[in-house]
Amino acid sequence: MDYVLAIVAPGQGAQTPGFLAPWLQLPSFAERLTALGEVAQLDLAAHGTTSDADTIRDTAVAQPLLVASAIATAAELLGEAGADQRVGAVAGHSVGELAAAAIAGVLGEDEAITLVRERGRAMAEASALRPTSMTAVIGGDRDEVLAAIEAAGLTPANNNGSGQIVAAGTVEQLEAFAEQAPKRTRLFPLSVAGAFHTVHMEPAVAHLREVAATVEPRDASLALLSNRDGQVVTSGADYLERLINQVANPVRWDLCMATLAEQGITGMLELTPAGTLTGIAKRNLKGVELFNLNTPDQLDEARAFVEQHAGNGEA
Repeated sequence: MDYVLAIVAPGQGAQTPGFLAPWLQLPSFAERLTALGEVAQLDLAAHGTTSDADTIRDTAVAQPLLVASAIATAAELLGEAGADQRVGAVAGHSVGELAAAAIAGVLGEDEAITLVRERGRAMAEASALRPTSMTAVIGGDRDEVLAAIEAAGLTPANNNGSGQIVAAGTVEQLEAFAEQAPKRTRLFPLSVAGAFHTVHMEPAVAHLREVAATVEPRDASLALLSNRDGQVVTSGADYLERLINQVANPVRWDLCMATLAEQGITGMLELTPAGTLTGIAKRNLKGVELFNLNTPDQLDEARAFVEQHAGNGEA
């Protein structure tokens, strides 16, 4: 399989106040966002333009907002979901996997938004059961960092490749970890409501499985990478099961990037709100051209980028 162009969707924490304001000048984008907002039972246009940082930090708001934004910007760039065979691979980080599933045709747009609505609500409820959080660990020796995380009773919830691992667990565990941080590391507490991708999210997994039982996934029409192990998944049923379990299991974005590297991608385009995943790629995918799609006035340049890196896209 010849992967050349990768389209990626960011995860929670990428959102910033007002990031959708320029996009809502496009009637087609505004119409789609309104429709997705009805499914999400949220005013996504308001949350993407006028809501403040605290409001869009709420898990139940942030997750649908991010997935809808990625789906809508992908539609402006690529057209019909799953139809653009110029795309060599598609992947999403954490909640971004739901956007990736829609882009690859595994889920319909409404199905993806229904699932993320329930995912966000359930994770917010699970987070409220006990004070938990996440801290990014930058630098240090990888093995020493992982050993220190384990010794503190924490989970390496996001393994984002060279020099960045996110530790997650109770607030007390994270405070103790910070007091004896691994050598040559810098710690950055994340602005999230709970310990995502850990055992603390098990109640959310149970709820999401009930909701997912009403969905009939299709097999992927584009090569779709999984956060579980970085592998390409073609079965829609398998991908949906992975999506459910991923809520309480670590995100292996490092393995996703390893797969992209093995397949020789030459370009990575990150959907709105872009910058997080291309920033990680800059350190881990040397020589790969990167594109952050953040405003509609970039669409012509983004389409040229797609053409430049167009592969055969066979899944």
